[in-house]
Order: sequence, then structure tokens, then C-alpha cells
Amino acid sequence: MDQQKKLTRKEMKIDFEGKIGKVDRFKQHVFSKMFLWKLIWAIFRYILLIGISYVIIYPFITKIASSFMTTGDFTDQTVKLISKHPSLDQWIYIIKENKYWQALFNTARISVLCGVFQTMICAIIGYGFAKFKFKGRGILFIAVIITMLIPHETILLAMFMKFRYFDIFGIFKLITGDSISLLNTEWPLYILSITGLAFKNGLYIFIFRQFYKGIPDELEEAAYIDGTGVFETFFRIILPLSLPMMTTVFMFAFSWQWTDTFYTASPFFTASASPMLANIVNKIPPSLKMEYAATTLWESSINNTSGLLVILPLFIIFLFAQRAFVEGIERSGIVG
Repeated sequence: MDQQKKLTRKEMKIDFEGKIGKVDRFKQHVFSKMFLWKLIWAIFRYILLIGISYVIIYPFITKIASSFMTTGDFTDQTVKLISKHPSLDQWIYIIKENKYWQALFNTARISVLCGVFQTMICAIIGYGFAKFKFKGRGILFIAVIITMLIPHETILLAMFMKFRYFDIFGIFKLITGDSISLLNTEWPLYILSITGLAFKNGLYIFIFRQFYKGIPDELEEAAYIDGTGVFETFFRIILPLSLPMMTTVFMFAFSWQWTDTFYTASPFFTASASPMLANIVNKIPPSLKMEYAATTLWESSINNTSGLLVILPLFIIFLFAQRAFVEGIERSGIVG
């Protein structure tokens, strides 16, 4: 009887170990399949990302490569991407004959000033929309949104007439007997920025409004109880909290003004007043002008090199400011 029990226990132990072995083999089988699928998916994902990256980066690679080519490389059918005789002629003559450094200084000055004006005025307007209830607020905010939808080309003639015969409530005409012309000056850019009517200002106002709506009202109420006024509360309490957002909006305003071709390249504004980076893109330096079969390719390469010189400072600035830029985007309230 005892022997029979021992055999039964032994059989039970063998049977139990057999079941455990089956479970282990099943787990290994399942996990090996899962690992295989994960590996296949990872490989597919990386191949897809590399393909997409190639499509996006390849045009920049071709532009950079062509900027070091000579005229002979464009007639040589064996040259595809790498020049046989690399040269810096395009870079040198564009910088020297297109007054690149002067255009860079003018563009940087205008972009910084317009960026500061737009950031401050849009912060004030966005704060007003977010925290104050007044009659017609909804209609005014709809008007702000509409400015984001209307192409600026449709109001070009109206702006031309406004700045050609510029006056403020007839004050200039009363004093001088006539209106003044602001064409071919930088003043239209500054006036539009200070009044919140510049390029993309509707978007900046919307961003600030979304950000300020996320700030608790109790913070301002506590400041009002301590006797702080509206403007003092905004400049001493709210504005320091919005520094990451202001950095983001400033970078948007700065970069869009930097590459602007509507205002700065227009003959109605600053085109004849001072050289701008927007004016050098389609301008061929005299020393690089050629007349031969590949003229079109050569001039396209020069224009691409000019474009690289325009965006190079922006690229350098972004390398140092990308952390603050990303942080401001995350806190803007327009993502997620």
C-alpha cells in the first residue's frame, strides 16, 4: 500500500513536471514569436524613417553640393553630386558683390526690432482676450482669427495707399499741409508690428491667449488684493511666468521676418531703401554671370547658394535656442 502511494506520488510529480515543461515551452514559443514580430517591426520602422529622412534631406544635400560646383561641373555628364573641382566662388562672389554683410545687418536689425514689438504687443492683446470680459470680445477675437485666413496679397493695394499717404487722424496734414510718404522706408514694418497687424500676429495673439487661459485667476486676484494694478500685475507677475512662451513667439516672429519676401522684397517698402537678405536670393553677382548651354542650371545653383546663406544664421540660432523653443511649444496650449 505504501509502495503504491509512493508510485502515485512519483507519477504525480512526473506529470506535474511535464505540465510545467509544456508551459515553459509554450511561453518560449510565444515569446520567441513576439520577439520576432518586434524585431521585424523595428526594422520596418527604421527603414521607413530612413526613407522619409532621405526624401526630406536629399534636396538640401543637392543644394549644398551644387554650391561648391564650377561651371564645368554642370556640363560634365559624369558629375552627379560631388564636384570634380570644388570651388568657393559662388559663396565668395555672393558675399562680396551682393553686399551680403550689409544685408545681414539690416535684416537682423529689422527682424529683432519687429520681433520684440510683435512679442510684447501680442502678449498684451492675448492677455486681454484671456483674462478680461468686455462687450464684443467674441467678435474681436473672430476678427483676429480672420487675419490668419486672409492672404496678405489681397490687402497690398490698401496698405500701399495707407503708407503712401500716411496720416494719423489728419494731424500731419493739419501741421504740414499734406500727408507723408513712408514708402521705401522701414517704418511700415515697425508700425504694423507695434499695432499688432504684422504678418502672423493673429497666430501669436491666439498662442498667448491659450497660454494665459491656463494661468489660475487666483494668482491675479491675490495681487489685486495686495493693491497691485492691472498693468503692474501683468508686468511683474504674469510676464515673468510667460518667458518661455515669449521666447517661442519671438523666434517665430524673428524667423518669419528674416525670410519675409512680401514686405521687405516689395518695391513699396524697403526694397530700394537698403539691401535685405530677401533681395539677394534672385540676384546673380556680375562675376558669376555666364552665357552657355547650362546657364539655367548655373543660375539655379547660385540662387540655391544664396538661399543657404539666408537660412544659415537661422540654423545657427536654432541650435542654441531649440530647448527654449520646444519648451515654449509644449506650454503653449495648442498641442496635445
